[in-house]
Amino acid sequence: MHYVFFDIECACVYRSVAKICAFGYVVTDENFNVTAREDILMNPKGKFHLTDRKGGEGLVLPYEYEDFKKYPLFPAHFRKIRALLEAKDAIVLGHATMNDVNYLNLETKRYRLPSFRFEFHDTQFFWMNVTGEYGRQVGLGAIAENLGVDFTPHRAVDDAYATMRVCEALCKREGANVQELISRYKIRGGRVEGYRITPCVSMGQKRFYVEKEKERAAYHKAHEEFYRYVNKHMHKKRKGALEGKTFCFAKDVEVDVPSSVKLVAAIFSAGGKYTSHPGECNVYIAREEGGMRFNAALSSGAAFIPYEKLKEELLKSGKAS
Repeated sequence: MHYVFFDIECACVYRSVAKICAFGYVVTDENFNVTAREDILMNPKGKFHLTDRKGGEGLVLPYEYEDFKKYPLFPAHFRKIRALLEAKDAIVLGHATMNDVNYLNLETKRYRLPSFRFEFHDTQFFWMNVTGEYGRQVGLGAIAENLGVDFTPHRAVDDAYATMRVCEALCKREGANVQELISRYKIRGGRVEGYRITPCVSMGQKRFYVEKEKERAAYHKAHEEFYRYVNKHMHKKRKGALEGKTFCFAKDVEVDVPSSVKLVAAIFSAGGKYTSHPGECNVYIAREEGGMRFNAALSSGAAFIPYEKLKEELLKSGKAS
């Protein structure tokens, strides 16, 4: 058994196009001893249009772009790359590996080559399972820094080497080898076959999504309950100290039922009104400052009153008991 860590750089990436210019790989034994490493450069047959992760300009690869015209096209390296990734005794790993596998998929389609067929694992996914942070994709640089691994970003072979070092450090932290890590967290590797790609999954991830779905359902139920009350009572005209005041709550306050219902009932009984649009209120209620709704309310001239202060004032007046 051996490990193949790989990383890909592209001259440009669009929804259905990924023109590969570099395939970097590092091969190790099960103890992370390097037995081979290489940066395979190729002519992407297209211009370089590089963006950062958010789609903005500015990402720079540490290569001379003009040099790529001297190298063969992707098909010339296809057999070698395929042999590396499809070796029977290989465990294939990358970081955010789905992206790189997709690039390979798009290039094989572009040049009408056979589909790759191999299983893969992902150090980013390993990190999610170890930390339990399934809702956030952490970059290679951030994980490397956390584990004390240095690397030069965006040279494919260096990223592949850093991925190997991250995997090694993570295994040491967990007191396990790669296979034991996979077994411990009940991870099933991703796979590409017949141009179809399936992602890595794990029991921990499945539990996370079940809990998130429960949270979403509870949120929507609370949201509906709050607005059912508001819509039923908001048109009843009352006089009081809050006449002329239109309130809006932060979303986390709205769904804190029944507390939010008591507060809005107190506002209505004192002659105040309620709106779901922060730009239309003149009093905004939140537990803390900040956020899009907060900014929209204040930029429209609304006053900010902390949730606890409003609750205290209404309790004093006996309207939120």
